[in-house]
This record gives sequence, C-alpha cells and structure tokens, in this order.
Amino acid sequence: MSETPELSPVDWVREQTQKILETGSTDSVGIDGRDVVLFTTTGAKSGKKRYVPLMRVESDGKYAMVASKGGAPDHPAWYFNVKAHPEVVVQDGDSSRVMTAREVSGEERARWWTLAVAAFPPYAEYQQNTERQIPVFVLE
Repeated sequence: MSETPELSPVDWVREQTQKILETGSTDSVGIDGRDVVLFTTTGAKSGKKRYVPLMRVESDGKYAMVASKGGAPDHPAWYFNVKAHPEVVVQDGDSSRVMTAREVSGEERARWWTLAVAAFPPYAEYQQNTERQIPVFVLE
C-alpha cells in the first residue's frame, strides 16, 4: 500500500507526528526530555495506515509498545489495530524498519514493564490509575 498514513485526531499527538514527519526523525520530538518512537499501524477494520508516536522503550534491538492511554479504563484504539495486524513500521531516529508485534505476559511482560517505567516513569502512575493491566507488545 502506498497510501499516506492518517494523523491522530488528538491535537498534541498530531503535532508530535507532524514534527517527526517534517524533520524526518524522531530525535526532534520528546516528552519531558524523553525520546519517542513513531509506529505505523494498520487499522483493524479499515485497513488504513495510522501513525502512533509512543515513548521509546528499547532493549537489544527490540521495542515495546505500551498501551497505557494515560491510565484510562479502556485500551487505546491502536491496541486493537496491532492485535489484528502485528506487522508494524518502527521509526527510531531517522531509521525505519518493519517489525512484528506480539503481546507479552508473565515474566516477559514484567521485564518489559520495568524497562518501560525506567524509560517513562509516569507509566507506573498510569497503571495505578486503572483496574486493567496495561498491555505491552514487544516488536522484533
């Protein structure tokens, strides 16, 4: 597909994404001085490509996508897209590659959750603010 991915309807997310696209690199964008990665997912129902900037959680060339939605009671829309279409484009800095996502659980999730909280400490508060266990995908 050569279609242009859709931008988020959420202002601050759209603005982050536009800055990444304008500069060609995620290095130009961060939250509280912490790096982000730009993921391109495929809509579960629509099949449309969608941009999703998330905090950079990386270990040994693998990345995590943390479906926190700021501690909301429901999963972010992109969670269902990744479940349906696990092939995701990952842009870190000015480098992009296609990776395959899988939701992790148990000890593997615990290890990635620790890395996620180290990368972005508010994740711990987000988990306290919701009854759902925040899902984590590992992309490799």
